[in-house]
Amino acid sequence: MSIINKIIFLFFLSLILNTSVFSQEVKKIGKFKDWETIVFTDGVNKVCFAQSIPVLQAPKKNPRDARLFVSFRPNDKISDEVSITSGYEYNNQNSITATSGKSKYKFDIAKENFAWISENKVEKKMIKTLKKGSRIMVSGYNKSGSQTIDHYSLLGFTKAYNSAKKNCS
Repeated sequence: MSIINKIIFLFFLSLILNTSVFSQEVKKIGKFKDWETIVFTDGVNKVCFAQSIPVLQAPKKNPRDARLFVSFRPNDKISDEVSITSGYEYNNQNSITATSGKSKYKFDIAKENFAWISENKVEKKMIKTLKKGSRIMVSGYNKSGSQTIDHYSLLGFTKAYNSAKKNCS
């Protein structure tokens, strides 16, 4: 996926998370344990995604608005797009990784406070891990070089993922 498409997605996601003006176009489809499915439409484009917030964050003294997403954008022919935000602008000198059991994935595109995996093949592999696992840990670094670690529960992921996929097919 091109960086331009990632930036467009970042723009839409920022609108969804930070603006109440578009609230009539954001529809929560369902809550599935620790995950939920949301559909965003702007009249022309439709974005469906499963999302979760961390069940545990480190350091604890600095709570952040972190989220893990799997998105579908049929107008752009994009599916199974894995992205994260840790609630701060990423430091590009350090790796952003997700680990579940023995599986480790690197988010190799970072733009402001969002990060993506560039290869859809790797994203599909990660989704298989998300379906099988019980928890995934995301590690990133802020601009000052401090590491953060977010632990996400995977309870409800498969149902939220299937709901997002169905709503954008």
